[in-house]
Amino acid sequence: MKYMLLFCNDDTFDKVPAEELQAKYQEIGAWWDKHSHDGTIFGGAQLQPARTATTVRHQNGGTMVTDGPFIEAKETVGGFALVEVEDLDQALALAKTWPAQGSVEVRPLVPDNMSGM
Repeated sequence: MKYMLLFCNDDTFDKVPAEELQAKYQEIGAWWDKHSHDGTIFGGAQLQPARTATTVRHQNGGTMVTDGPFIEAKETVGGFALVEVEDLDQALALAKTWPAQGSVEVRPLVPDNMSGM
């Protein structure tokens, strides 16, 4: 089954001392490399901070473009990984090994034959 792991944090990553941040990125890089090389991760990326977002809203038959994220939130998505594992239990086990602070939201992808895309 395919899942998306959404890596969420409170944007305090920007305030971490440089040496600590570099060490954390090395841990994240090692985690990413391990799971990419074994075929578990098949896509993903780190995102710019939520403050860089632009949102397009569709409402009342029109559209509105605004600077900033869709909603104000304590945590925002900082990146994501697309993974293929046997089941939800394996996806959760993988999410538990994420080396960074914050939370990991695990969502199943809609199967290709059902997505209409």
